[in-house]
Parts: sequence; structure tokens; C-alpha cells
Amino acid sequence: MTEIAAQPIDAATAPGNGRRPSAGTQTYLYASLVIVAGIVIVPLVMTALGGLKTLGDLRGNPFGLPSTWMWSNYGDIIVSQRYWLQMGNSLLIAGLTVFLTLLFASMAAFTFAHVKFFGSDFLLNYFLVGLMFPAATAILPLFIRIRDLGLLDTYWGVVLPQVAFGLGMSILLFRNYFKNLPNELFDAAFVDGAGYLGFFWHICLPLSRPIIATVGIISFVGSWNSYILPLIMLNSDSKYPWPLGIMVYRGEFSTDWQLILAFITLTILPTVIVFFAAQKHIIAGLTAGAVK
Repeated sequence: MTEIAAQPIDAATAPGNGRRPSAGTQTYLYASLVIVAGIVIVPLVMTALGGLKTLGDLRGNPFGLPSTWMWSNYGDIIVSQRYWLQMGNSLLIAGLTVFLTLLFASMAAFTFAHVKFFGSDFLLNYFLVGLMFPAATAILPLFIRIRDLGLLDTYWGVVLPQVAFGLGMSILLFRNYFKNLPNELFDAAFVDGAGYLGFFWHICLPLSRPIIATVGIISFVGSWNSYILPLIMLNSDSKYPWPLGIMVYRGEFSTDWQLILAFITLTILPTVIVFFAAQKHIIAGLTAGAVK
């Protein structure tokens, strides 16, 4: 029998292997990424540096380094009791929003993914229609409803609308993730005597940490940066979240822009830290189901 000599395999033309991009393509990709990163990072850096300037320096030299480094701008805000009160209010509102969104969206998405009942498709589409209407378009009827429920000037008057408007996207993300879980797990759980609730609590949720982190971060950032709903629903200064705290630095005849920039820098730090801490889970949650 004649033996066939083994031939070396070219990695560039082997089946299943894509060709390596050329040097020009790689340069173009890296340049594009640098530009996108600059568009995101430069405004953050300019905001942080603006908080270290005097008002005159900020107006005369908005994009350069401070001529005098005014660390007291940040120090005065950090030692302010009002700042910590507003941060606490924002954390409370965002925490309640994230918890309720994760609870209701995960249960509803599990039902749509694994429980078949009459009208399930219609009900799912009803939830998804909410993606077409931002909260700003429903401010007047929403204000009337919150007033009739007696929730004006309360945290719940802000939390409940944020949860309602966040359910559409959250249910969509959760449902797509739950649909890609192996059906064998579902069958094995029922054979072992687990019901829908047991399968959801003991199997689905422990396997869904990436999508939980994704939905949680999206809900947290949206609630943390919300301005219109707290402005409409809250009247007491003691309940104001941080976006409404910016109004303290706006006077009738002048605005302390350097203090506003320092205040914004300090208040966006929690969202940046949370995002980087859960970055891997967010990417895994958004790409769930793309590759089996």
C-alpha cells in the first residue's frame, strides 16, 4: 500500500481558519479604536480638569491644564453634607430600581421563555411596545397617575416609573438568555421533581449571572443619571438625587461652572467603577446566544 506523505497545512488557507488581516487593515482598526476611545475619554478628562480650575481660568482656557490647581473645589464638595445626602438618595433610588427590575423582569422573561400559555406572544409584544416610548413622552399622564396614588414627593414616585419603563428591554435581554439555556437541564429538573419555581430559582438564576449583571448595570446607570422624573416627582430638597443637586451651583446672575464640573466628576465615579467591575459579565450577557 502506498503511503501518502503528510503535507504541511497552511494556517491561512486551512478550513475553519480565517485569513489574518493585512497590516493596513490592522492599522485602520487600531486607529478607529483610538479615535473612538478618544471621543469617550477626552470629555471625561476635560470635565475632571475643569473642576480643578477657577471660573476665570475655565472661561479663558477651557481645554488646557489649570494655571492654578484648585483642589479645594473637590474638597469643599466632598465635605459638604448636602453632597452625601444627594448621593445617598441616588443610591437608594437606583438600588430599589435595580432590585425590582431584576426581580420582575427575570420572572416574566422565564415565563415567556419556558411556559406556554394562551396569549403569551401578545403579552410579550405588549411589554416590548414600551421600548418605543421614552419616559419623557408620558410625563403628564404619569404625573397625574402618581399624584392620584399619593406618591408625589416620595422615592416610590420615581422608582416605580423607572422600573416600568425599564421592563421592556430587561425582559427582552433575560428572555433571549433563558431561551439559550440547554433544554436538557429543564427536562432533568422536572424528572427530579422540581417545578417551575424550583427550576427558576435553583438552576436558571445561578446560570444567569452575566445577564443579571448586564441588566443590573443598565438599570443602575439609567436610574443614577435620571433627571426628568426626579425633577417632576420630587419637591423636597432632602429627597433630591445628585442630578438635581447641580441646581445648587446655579445662581440668578452667574453659574459656578468649575464647581458643577467637579460635582459631576465626583458623581459619575460610582457608575464608572461599577461598569468596569462588571465589564466581563456585561459583555458575556450581551453576547449570550451569539455562538453555541
